[in-house]
Amino acid sequence: MRTDADRELVRDDGGAHHRSPSSDGRDGAGARGVRRIVVGSLLAGPVLAGVLTMVAFGGADEPVITGAALLGLGLGWALLAVLSVRMTDHPQRWALVPAAAMTATGLALIILAPGNRGLTMAGWVWPPVLLALAVWVSVRVRRSTPARGGRWALYPVAVLMAAAAAGGMVTTIGVASAGRGDPAPGTTYDVGGHRLHLHCTGSGSPTVVLQSGQGEFSPHWSLVAPAVSRTTRVCAYDRAGQGWSDDVPRAQDGFQAAADLDTLLDAAGEAGPYVLAGHSIGGAHSMAFAARYPEQVAGVVLLDASNLYATPAGGVSPGLDTLGPIALLPSAARLGLGYLLPGSETDLPEGAARQAEAFAASPRGWRNYRDDFATMPALFSQAQQLTTLGSMPLVVLTSTGEQHAEGFADAHDRMMSLSTASSHRFTEATHAGVLDDRRGAGASARAITDVVTAVRTGEHLPPD
Repeated sequence: MRTDADRELVRDDGGAHHRSPSSDGRDGAGARGVRRIVVGSLLAGPVLAGVLTMVAFGGADEPVITGAALLGLGLGWALLAVLSVRMTDHPQRWALVPAAAMTATGLALIILAPGNRGLTMAGWVWPPVLLALAVWVSVRVRRSTPARGGRWALYPVAVLMAAAAAGGMVTTIGVASAGRGDPAPGTTYDVGGHRLHLHCTGSGSPTVVLQSGQGEFSPHWSLVAPAVSRTTRVCAYDRAGQGWSDDVPRAQDGFQAAADLDTLLDAAGEAGPYVLAGHSIGGAHSMAFAARYPEQVAGVVLLDASNLYATPAGGVSPGLDTLGPIALLPSAARLGLGYLLPGSETDLPEGAARQAEAFAASPRGWRNYRDDFATMPALFSQAQQLTTLGSMPLVVLTSTGEQHAEGFADAHDRMMSLSTASSHRFTEATHAGVLDDRRGAGASARAITDVVTAVRTGEHLPPD
């Protein structure tokens, strides 16, 4: 016959002896204690990661942001191990392994701060390691965490770790594949410590210089540039951090980008004055260049340009630390999130569309997108320094294929008033379609060639 003491001893899932719930309820209370610690620690990790990335290291570069996030998550795992040992009879010492792995990796990223190439190379290592860690965590949870002790909360975390590993490998393979399959179509030139990519076609003057919008680079002009090249020479280029151009340590404002472009055109032997054509924030870049180098400008085309008057004159860039979640985009892209977003329909040629999609999905593309946000206030303020173009040919093209924000139409009217020889036109295309839809791209090409003709002949611009 079993004694009372015999009946009180049973085995839990991890093999440790404890009192039966039917005897005095103490095991149920112990499981609840572990459950509270598990849930609290799993919540503390993301909260700590958010505080470190958005406050303590707000505005830092991608490796530091990623390292800060890992450091916060690692501290969450450490809390689980330490508190469960000190406060329960179900110690979760295994949590020290993910705690050590994430904390050490986070500190290494913060201290070493590798560049884009180093982070991409690391993408061949950390995904399989993280996947192995996710499997190991699942096994340890099954062996060591009571069924009523928060096991239900730990399994989804292991699944998220495995998903992040899969996304990281997809991103690494995608970046490597894009680099092998899409060589630069133009030439890169040294502009003082870094190189910029320039692709020019056609002949004649004035030369047209194409300025890309946010998240775009030279392949986005693959419908417009060939049409313009039949009339004159046209050059598409990538600003620092875009496409085939080098990265720079800090995001550039409008005047810094304009100085780069002026040096690039001179290094390439292109002769001004130029017709500047800019799409979206590329319109603001064109205006900033005209304000900085007025003698180098013969005409301007603003293709659904951003509302730069939404920023007061004299504004300065606030820095990445004020951008909120946008500052985390490059780190998120390393997890493959860029490849989960649906691609947009486009009429761009197959090669150009593939190049555009690859850049948009890459961590580098998301970093460029983030940096454009950070520099917009300074860029728009600098563009506002262009108060007149005199009688220089100017076309403002506005898309009507989607709803624009309040004040957009008024901003385009104000831009048109910069010149006494201007034309305001409209096209039934979306904002992106001004470049990648055949109808919108056709309207853009006509606007550019009309300005080129007006510069050559001195005649008035046609109304449409």
